[in-house]
Amino acid sequence: MPRVKRGTHHVKRRKNILARTKGMMWGRKSKVSLANTAVLKAGVNAYRDRKNKKRNNRGLQQIRINSAARALGTKYSVLMNDLRKKSVELNRKVLSEIGRDYPKVFEKLVR
Repeated sequence: MPRVKRGTHHVKRRKNILARTKGMMWGRKSKVSLANTAVLKAGVNAYRDRKNKKRNNRGLQQIRINSAARALGTKYSVLMNDLRKKSVELNRKVLSEIGRDYPKVFEKLVR
């Protein structure tokens, strides 16, 4: 059986790693061992922060709804409870945008 040299696969793997570290500084963009570590850590951070972004946005939406509600004399928890009892099917994202951009419409929702 003839010997198979895998140079093309090795080069392709290194090129792919170095392509993913484009824009990084110092040896992380040019040295394969440092680039490999940088790629792995960047992937871990990206995965984690995609989850954290959702968490942060929900907190921001709650703050916006609460500030708009307090301007009308109620609280976030009371408002959300009343909306749930009246079967208003608006999520927090839409409520926060209405409270921020259309205060008169939000006031009608609260009343």
